[in-house]
Amino acid sequence: LGALAVGLGAFGAHGLKSWLKDDPDVVIRLGWWETATHYHLAHALLAAVFALLWTSSPRARTGLTLSVVGVAIFSGSLYLMTLTNIRLLGAITPIGGLALIGAWICLGLCRPRHR
Repeated sequence: LGALAVGLGAFGAHGLKSWLKDDPDVVIRLGWWETATHYHLAHALLAAVFALLWTSSPRARTGLTLSVVGVAIFSGSLYLMTLTNIRLLGAITPIGGLALIGAWICLGLCRPRHR
């Protein structure tokens, strides 16, 4: 998840700029991409925390699932919106955001099992 975020961020900083350079909405679209990669990378780190907590907290599985689903929907919809300029895709972005919020709540509720 983290490697994909870095790769997509690099593509956005280099390849995507030249691809969209003649588009009148280039600044807006690059902003969507930047937001997507920022949230993608931050939540890849959160997913890694859940992976570390996997055996010690029963809520880690739920948090990891919400992190991955949230990135797929939140960042994925922004990536697609940037590439296609289909702005209707922005309507599903908040669903991913809710999943990401749920993941953070799960982290707050994680209680390692006592051995």
